[in-house]
Amino acid sequence: MKHWTFATSTAVAALMMGQTAFADVTPEDIWQSWQDMSASAGQTMAAESAERDGDTLVITNLTISMDDGDGGTMNGSVEEINMTDNGDGTVDITMSETYPMTITAKGVDGGAATTINMVVTQKDMVMTAGGSADETSFDYSAGQTDIAIDATEEGGAAPVFTGTIGLTGAAGGYVVTGAAEEKALESNVAAEAMTVVLDGADATAGTTFKVNVSMADVTIDTAGMFLGTEAMANLAQALKDGFSTDVAMSYGALTMDIDVVEATGPTKITSTATGGGVNIAIGADGLVYGANTTGLAMAISGGEIPFPELKVGFGEAAFNLVMPVMAGESSEEFEFLTKLVDFTISDEVWGMVDPTNQLPRDPATIIVDTKGTAKLTTDIMDEAAMAALGDGAPGELNSLEIVALQAKVAGAELTGSGAFTFDNADVTTFQGMPAPTGAMDLALTGGNGLMDKLTAMGLLPEDQVMGVRMMMGMFAVPATDGSDGMTTTIEFKDKAMLINGNPMPM
Repeated sequence: MKHWTFATSTAVAALMMGQTAFADVTPEDIWQSWQDMSASAGQTMAAESAERDGDTLVITNLTISMDDGDGGTMNGSVEEINMTDNGDGTVDITMSETYPMTITAKGVDGGAATTINMVVTQKDMVMTAGGSADETSFDYSAGQTDIAIDATEEGGAAPVFTGTIGLTGAAGGYVVTGAAEEKALESNVAAEAMTVVLDGADATAGTTFKVNVSMADVTIDTAGMFLGTEAMANLAQALKDGFSTDVAMSYGALTMDIDVVEATGPTKITSTATGGGVNIAIGADGLVYGANTTGLAMAISGGEIPFPELKVGFGEAAFNLVMPVMAGESSEEFEFLTKLVDFTISDEVWGMVDPTNQLPRDPATIIVDTKGTAKLTTDIMDEAAMAALGDGAPGELNSLEIVALQAKVAGAELTGSGAFTFDNADVTTFQGMPAPTGAMDLALTGGNGLMDKLTAMGLLPEDQVMGVRMMMGMFAVPATDGSDGMTTTIEFKDKAMLINGNPMPM
């Protein structure tokens, strides 16, 4: 089941896009290429007939199916496909405006299987393929694409959900190179707008929901090297053999409405954002996972909320992870970023903790931005090898740089940066941690003022605040201008820890 997601997405993309990426210079070559690629992906493709009518190869009642051997299946059909030889080395491809597809996925942890029935409608869709068997390119456009969906669980009398996914003004291009078993693919797709409408229910819980999402200026860029089905049975080995995939999606203005009705009452969520995106990639050179959203404003109302409406928002939220996945002799770079910039929340929430309005209600920000180098001694995509490690580490940390550290809330702000290297041959000096060398600078402003206000509000016991102040006096240097600020330098040098130049007992 673990490879079903990849296999299904490949099959769906192949059918929806007509697999024109694998076109050659004649209609017959395209048709043969489709069948070869389908077989290499573990699919079964067949047609009632494929016959010439002048300069056009007419394929009737095309069917494509797949069984992953673990309860997952895919079946689709297209009534008619026309491949027209333009006489200049290119082929125009059109197909029936509407065609069905069904996907069944095995239930998680022995649960009921889910069957998703889809009907794809593509209006004004035209594809033009050209090139050669070694390098094939194509362009396509569709004025409107709609996918009607209904999903049911095994044994269920009513759909789990129904809905529609729509793309307006979609256009794109693909370039494919390589042999039948190994294909390098680069693609780009852009759409003026994308909409998602879902309407569902959970009969067991007595819950219903409605979801309506709209995104403008959607782009999807992909690149990768794809191997045959047998090669993908072992992901760790497939990565060594050259498998890679890189998918980046971005979108502009977004609106989302969610309505949920439970036994306790209705809940409504509305949100808007100015844009965002997602990037997922994996290959022999590492793993990348990143996402970001800008300009979010969200409002939540419902019976479980103790006031009419909860509002939250932020200027930017982002997450990014870059890391190696394969064992090697040398260190590889990694990155980790998480940020939430200019976060705001309703005054009603502030009022619950600060009814007398003593705390500044400025937007809050949290940023942790790091990078470094590490050497893996175990392929982390090799399940057997990772299991054999037990509690052991799959590699060693060689260096770490804190590019930026920031925490700003209620009038106080902590910032910092620094860099360290690590001696993995010494794991005794610091009790199991590789011995570090380097320094980190920290600065705090507004800390004393925030503690004063929290104490006055009764949120911090005075004896605890006194203890914190004593620690700050020991390990921090007050600002020389008399302001509410202080700095600290934490240094690791010659197997010792120093704070502001003073050795600390180990």
